[in-house]
Amino acid sequence: MSEKIKVAIAGYGNIGRGVEAAIAQNEDMVLTTVFTRRNPESIKINTTNAKVMNMADAASLKNDIDVVILCGGSATDLPVQGPELAALFNTVDSFDTHAKIPEYFKAVDTAASQNAHTSIISVGWDPGLFSINRLYGDAILPNGGYYTFWGKGVSQGHSDAIRRVKGVKNGIQYTVPVLSAVDAARSGSLPELTTRQKHTRVCYVVAEEGANLSEIEKTIKEMPNYFADYDTTIHFISEQELKENHSKMAHGGFVIHSGSTNHGANNHVIEYSLKLDSNPEFTGSVLVAYARAAYHLAQKGDHGAKTVFDIAPAMLSPKSGDVLRSTLL
Repeated sequence: MSEKIKVAIAGYGNIGRGVEAAIAQNEDMVLTTVFTRRNPESIKINTTNAKVMNMADAASLKNDIDVVILCGGSATDLPVQGPELAALFNTVDSFDTHAKIPEYFKAVDTAASQNAHTSIISVGWDPGLFSINRLYGDAILPNGGYYTFWGKGVSQGHSDAIRRVKGVKNGIQYTVPVLSAVDAARSGSLPELTTRQKHTRVCYVVAEEGANLSEIEKTIKEMPNYFADYDTTIHFISEQELKENHSKMAHGGFVIHSGSTNHGANNHVIEYSLKLDSNPEFTGSVLVAYARAAYHLAQKGDHGAKTVFDIAPAMLSPKSGDVLRSTLL
């Protein structure tokens, strides 16, 4: 085998640990470095021979790393780190604030292009794999429409929101697709579905001793941008029950596209679904596959920012074209 692709991780949270686990399963890659904003000595990683360094010292390794996988959050981390690290390295990230992707793409594209680097943004399963399936459906059946359903699964952002409510000690939130809405989308009838009709939200809350449970429930259900537009159910449970029954970060969902051909004479439905035991580990696995593509694009001199729409499927695989054609085509 040729020399392995040298990969670094920027940010060692849930996604970072998922990326580390994925790299260990890919024989053409090696994790060399973990960059962190915390004290490097406080970070214990699972990879022998990889080093932990402060993020501020990343520039010192700009000639020693093939691809950096950015594992920070989309709200405040990636808008800063994305362009900064794209100026130093080839990068892959999972920026997932859909409405801000165009402006984020421009910022990263400028930094990567000016420094002859390749950066693939918004990689994961949504945006990412779901995005590709929405594009396929739209291109193949233009006389139609798509529906995206998430869950049943843990929403880390919504879980964080309920934990910030006064009187809440801990909590977790599940996004749950409404089965009747899923069935309607699968029917091919192109139903018009509101936000409330497509998903419900279920919260498991550990309240602080003596807290006003009615006030907690009211605050959560009326929270704008998070729960106000959904039918939301609150369950108050013990810390022990939360730990025992709600510690996994399972998730998943569906993309359903339906459309017609021959002037409406025939209807067709395309469906892609995921059922994930660990959202971070699966997302990390997607990021690692796209890190391989970023490396090979950079080797060819194809620089600037890219999205999953720009990456040929074969570039994600370590297998040769001959092997892919003989086994998967």
